[in-house]
Formats: sequence, C-alpha cells, structure tokens
Amino acid sequence: MKTYYAFIKAIETGSFTKAAEELGYTQSAISQMVHSLEEELSATLILRSRKGITLTPDGEEFLPYIKRVCNSHRELTEKRKEMEGLQSGLIRIGTFSSVTCHWLPGLIKEFKEHYPTVHFELQQGHYTDISNWIHEGTVDFGFVNSNAVSGLSTFPLKEDEMMAVLPANHPLASSDDVPLNELANGPYILLDEGAVHDPLMIFDQNGLKPNLQYRVYDPYAIISMVEQGLGLSILPKLVLNRCPYNIVIKPISPSIIRTISLAYRDKKVLPIASRYFIDFIIDRLGQLTNNETS
Repeated sequence: MKTYYAFIKAIETGSFTKAAEELGYTQSAISQMVHSLEEELSATLILRSRKGITLTPDGEEFLPYIKRVCNSHRELTEKRKEMEGLQSGLIRIGTFSSVTCHWLPGLIKEFKEHYPTVHFELQQGHYTDISNWIHEGTVDFGFVNSNAVSGLSTFPLKEDEMMAVLPANHPLASSDDVPLNELANGPYILLDEGAVHDPLMIFDQNGLKPNLQYRVYDPYAIISMVEQGLGLSILPKLVLNRCPYNIVIKPISPSIIRTISLAYRDKKVLPIASRYFIDFIIDRLGQLTNNETS
C-alpha cells in the first residue's frame, strides 16, 4: 500500500520532494516506490520535468482505481479500529466556508470531549466538489445544498435564508426588503458554488438576467467587495453571522431559501467515528434549530 499512497501524494503535491516531506521518506524513496508501481502495472504513470510531475494518459486512467484501493484500505483500517472499540479514528468531512466557520469548530470541540483520540480532516470546496469527493470516497460525508447532489443519501439539517448584501450607502439600504429585480440590475457579484447556484435559478424563474460583473469563490471576499461599493450580492444568512463589515443586510422579495443537508453514500458502511459524528451533528443542530424557533 505504501507505493499507492506515495503515488497519490506525489500527484497531489506535484513533486516527489514535497511528497517525501509529507510522508516522511527521502525523495529517492518516493521515486523508487512510484517506479515500482509502474513496473507492477506495466505502464508509465508519471512524466518528470524541471517544472514538476504530471500524469501520463495511462496515469490518468489508473488514478481513480488506485484512489479506490487506498480508500478501501482506509475503510479496512477503520473497521479494524471499530472492532477494537471507538478509541481512535479519522473523520473526513467535505464542507464549505460558512459551515466550517460557524458550525464545525463548536461541534468538533464538544465531540472531542467525549472522544479525544478521534482526528478530523476537513476538505473545503463548493457543492460540486463535495458531492464528487463523497462519490469517490475522498471524504466520508459532507455538508451540501440538497439541490446540488444526486445519487447520494441526504439528511436535511437546516433551512438557511438567502439575504441581499448592499453597500452601506446604497439607495435601498433603508428599505424593509430588496426586490429581486433590483438585485438583478447590479452590478451583481456571484458566489461560485459549483454547478448549482440558487440565486441564478431564482433569477431565471422570475425572468431576470442579472448584471453579472464578478464571479467569486470566497463569500467573505464578496462581503469585502460589497463594502467597497463594487456591487450587490446574495449570500446565505449563515455566512453573515457576526459580520464585522460596514454593509447592509436585507431580506429579499421573493424570499430565497437553501437547505443545508448532510450527504453520504451509505451510512452503514462508514467508519464508526464518522457514523457517531453524523448522529452527533443531527442531534446538536436539531437542538440549535429548536432554540432559534422557540
């Protein structure tokens, strides 16, 4: 298995040297392991150059299979740990920035009070990334917009209202709410969430075409851009919690709601630590929702 892990780490880092540093080997040892794997598969997997390493066409073909072998090995290791009891484990989560900032730190802290030897690995991306990671087994489960996934089991956690984000001096800053057509007039800053964009879907359903000027991956960068008067945006309420920026946040007419859900392939075959944490998340966020509505 060491040769498989060395190959994947070399591709992830783009360098034998960096892979060696992360895995605790010498550069020559990583090179020898990759060469050994190439001999095993009777194929050249990697092209080496001064700029780094790249996959050959054969390497592209073999990579997903090698990833699946490594993921299955991890699952086997976790199963062995499960048989010994929940003493340790690795929980791999796909997440996006607002959940990473506002939910996970508290959830992880409380969970580790019960299971201090459990470790966490967070991979942050947009909805499409997270869905793909779950499908290929790179993460055990993930937080997603339920409209953005297919072929996965999902559990809805919380409805999150989408809000209009305006500069402090905007003419609509004193309004009770912001009409959708005013947001379409822009200039509009789009939060890039992968293949599915709830605001764009709502614009389209209402026969509107936004004056799209910017497409930005980081919601907090969008907030800063709005503060500087570069445009308007629509962002989830969860992102805007404890927002320190000089902006105005208003409800939208008509309202836009996203549903944040947990997604996974088959909960029954997940590592025990991940199953426990999923149940813990559902319990704690259910309590949070009840407190907010009471």
